[in-house]
Amino acid sequence: MTDRLRALFVDHLSIPRGKYLPGSKIGDNDTRFARATFGVHYDRDLLLDAPHAMVRDGMPDMELRWRGDDIRQSWEPGTRVVLGDLYDTDGVPLPLCPRGALKRAIADWGRHGLTPKVGIELEAYALQGDEQGRLRPYDAPGGVVYGTGPFADPMRFNDVIWRKAEEMGFHLDMITAEYDSPQFEYTLTFDDALRAVDDIVLFRLMAREIALDHGIILTFLPKPIAETGGSGMHINFSFVDETGRNALATGPKGGPDHLNDLSRGCLAGLVHHHKGLAGLLAPTATSYLRLQPGSLSGYWQNWGGDHRAVTTRVSCEGGAKARLEHRMADASANPYTATAAVLQAARLGYEGKLALPPIETGDGFDRTDAKQGVAPHLRQAARDLEADTVLSEAVGRELVAHQVFMKEREYRKTRDMEPNALLDFYVWFV
Repeated sequence: MTDRLRALFVDHLSIPRGKYLPGSKIGDNDTRFARATFGVHYDRDLLLDAPHAMVRDGMPDMELRWRGDDIRQSWEPGTRVVLGDLYDTDGVPLPLCPRGALKRAIADWGRHGLTPKVGIELEAYALQGDEQGRLRPYDAPGGVVYGTGPFADPMRFNDVIWRKAEEMGFHLDMITAEYDSPQFEYTLTFDDALRAVDDIVLFRLMAREIALDHGIILTFLPKPIAETGGSGMHINFSFVDETGRNALATGPKGGPDHLNDLSRGCLAGLVHHHKGLAGLLAPTATSYLRLQPGSLSGYWQNWGGDHRAVTTRVSCEGGAKARLEHRMADASANPYTATAAVLQAARLGYEGKLALPPIETGDGFDRTDAKQGVAPHLRQAARDLEADTVLSEAVGRELVAHQVFMKEREYRKTRDMEPNALLDFYVWFV
């Protein structure tokens, strides 16, 4: 079979959308979609007044453009795959394009002579259908935290994911079982921010499709099972300066005792914009089932050292491995938008020379120094994002206005749903 091309973008709901194009089109660098895709919700409801989606303006086209160098071999036989950027039909970058938002964040840091490096940790639950067609947890009775082998994954679908990841050139740091079976963690190595997020987008899609081949629904929802812990998408980041040195490093040691002005500024920005960030990093109703006090989830407006109960964690590793880890996001968020928001909040702290509050000293369970957390639900989180005009401007005014509108409608749809109904609403997409 002649190679076909699967051309993709990731929309406002973090759903990969695209087309299969014939092999003869592989030399091309663009295709078109209806811009009104940005007016569609999880339940396929078309919201006529979605900002900047132009649903009432004839549903015009938008263009997906890509570079030939970004085309890569897919996990599907006879298929290549590419991620691109969205433009309007006049060739102007589409303000709703999440990948474009990340490119702007990278460029904003570039004006300081710094190149963002990113490493993302994904957590996901494996579900199976029962005899009545209802979803239940994947049967892995021997699963334990840091579990490996057949007791954690009896069908060994993660082995197939690993092999395909290597074939595609992904650099895996780790696959392991998480605390609540059947939950798994997938971590890719650090890379330039755009490449790292492109990789995590394609890896997540690949993992879900391979799992489906084994009869498994691999869901990255933040809280698909009410009785168990949540799943996050931790965003680790650092910067390389013009000499190739890690700009967060002060020497061979890391941790809170070895912070430079760049680290302090980034931490201060993330603490300052904590509430606004939630509207982009935790964008579904189930996000707020995960973001709770005492849940190690990024609920609190705080920072700390090697401490899993804080939102921004300073790695104890120094030198080339010095980094900050932001722990609020979950993978119902668009990875481009979420990474852009974290990088922009960090930049605003650094450029604004914001004061860094004291380090968290509580245990995160019975005692916490932080007095503020995130919103209790999606509606308030969207309003907090709207109120944070500085962050909104940095991420993209039009993108944020669209996000606030869509999430207000999502809150109305989901506010009275029980956990099982919430799972049905989201699980096929996240």
